[in-house]
Amino acid sequence: MCEKTQLPILVCEAAMRKLTTFVLKLRVWADTHGQDLIEYALMAGFVAVTAGATMPGVANQISTIFSKVASCMTKSASGPS
Repeated sequence: MCEKTQLPILVCEAAMRKLTTFVLKLRVWADTHGQDLIEYALMAGFVAVTAGATMPGVANQISTIFSKVASCMTKSASGPS
């Protein structure tokens, strides 16, 4: 029996497991470690697209850079060769 509630121990353990699981889920939703990196990447992409639209001479260079980044990301996603 649990001391404070007088419930069987199995009921107390199940309630504690549910509470622990709930707290861990809250921690995952509150985790914002990768959010800043994503925001900076989106902002850099927006600046690059804007620069390419306003300065046509730079558009080819920006396109080349995006192609290289996409190629690297594809290689990384496929794993080691």
